[in-house]
Amino acid sequence: MIRVLLADDEAMIRAGVKAILAADPGIEVVAEAADGREAVELARRHLPDVVLLDIRMPGLDGLGAAEELRRAVPEAAVVMLTTFSEDEYIAQALGSGAAGFLLKSGDPRELLAGVRAVAAGAAFLSPEVTRRVIAHLPTGRLSRAAEARERLEPLTAREREVVALVGAGLSNGEIASRLYVVEGTVKAHVSAVLARLGLKNRVQLAILAYEAGLVDLLEGRDH
Repeated sequence: MIRVLLADDEAMIRAGVKAILAADPGIEVVAEAADGREAVELARRHLPDVVLLDIRMPGLDGLGAAEELRRAVPEAAVVMLTTFSEDEYIAQALGSGAAGFLLKSGDPRELLAGVRAVAAGAAFLSPEVTRRVIAHLPTGRLSRAAEARERLEPLTAREREVVALVGAGLSNGEIASRLYVVEGTVKAHVSAVLARLGLKNRVQLAILAYEAGLVDLLEGRDH
């Protein structure tokens, strides 16, 4: 059972998200919060597997709450809930420790897939959010792609393969199965790559994989 804490200052949004999650017998909403401060307090009390955080909330917002949750309940995976008008917050949230980003107006199936993915240790970005994040990064598309490929150049072929699979949203267990290795080997690869590239989390690594075109190459090979 995946235990979820839901934080949003709009009661109607909380009710809608909770209804979607309740449709999955493997997911349980253990607590609801109306602001970031309450979310952190409830997370300490309930120790959820996943925390769904609205980016903009009164008092302590989702960005601040994600930072506190990383220290207070580091085992909880944080997913940011965002709207089309909050692109500038998404860029900031990349450094907050969030494991995923979902649009409030997105497909309910994406919400369920995102919760399950981050609970399994994967990064999850709505495809639309990923496109918008990359579009709002400071340099042009071609130079970003070239820069991303250059950053990945020192990696081994196996490490680049792991990065591509992280970008595709696979968990460590799924990557291990795909590459016919044990999960510990995948964890070691991911940790080594994050350290070598100076990245904070899998979400940043996933975006780098998208920028470098690794995910497109992977999908093309699979088809």
